[in-house]
Amino acid sequence: MTGEVAVRRFPTLTVSTPRAHVRPLLAADVPAVAEIFADKLTQRWLPLPESSGPINAVAWCTEMAKERRDSGNGDHYGVIRREDDRLVGALWTKRTDWSGRTTEVCYAVAPEARGYGLAAEAVLALAIALILEHGFQRLELRVAPGNIASRRVAEKAGFSYEGLLRNAGYAQGGRVDLESWSFVSADLR
Repeated sequence: MTGEVAVRRFPTLTVSTPRAHVRPLLAADVPAVAEIFADKLTQRWLPLPESSGPINAVAWCTEMAKERRDSGNGDHYGVIRREDDRLVGALWTKRTDWSGRTTEVCYAVAPEARGYGLAAEAVLALAIALILEHGFQRLELRVAPGNIASRRVAEKAGFSYEGLLRNAGYAQGGRVDLESWSFVSADLR
């Protein structure tokens, strides 16, 4: 035995809910994704230094998603609103630990789709699919304490608050504490 660990490819999945369809991002999603990530409120909470500039939506929807999926680290998804077939949100998974069967879920929602529960519905559907269909045991969300809307998504999606991670992240160029939330396989009972 060489001591090497085989890299697992992140599972390709699509999930449907009564109001949304969650699927891997496509090159055709670039304009909608660019619009979501260009929104000032979204930018306020993204864990990126201000100096990084805008997210490259072409790369996000294509090579970055493929690299994350192929490396086993996660994937990028679009949230499609069923009533008009518009992409109104982005979900992504990252920091996947295959030994522990855990991953972190992140999200951003277009301004016109906020406040209707679509993000919580999509996050919960993704969590259930990852646990039931792909054997994950724990999904995590990390939320900056001032991001009340994101906290509501975590609560509505059934995630449990675990505590505060001091100085654990950054938003809009500065260091922030992060609330730790989790959804585990036992939460499905």
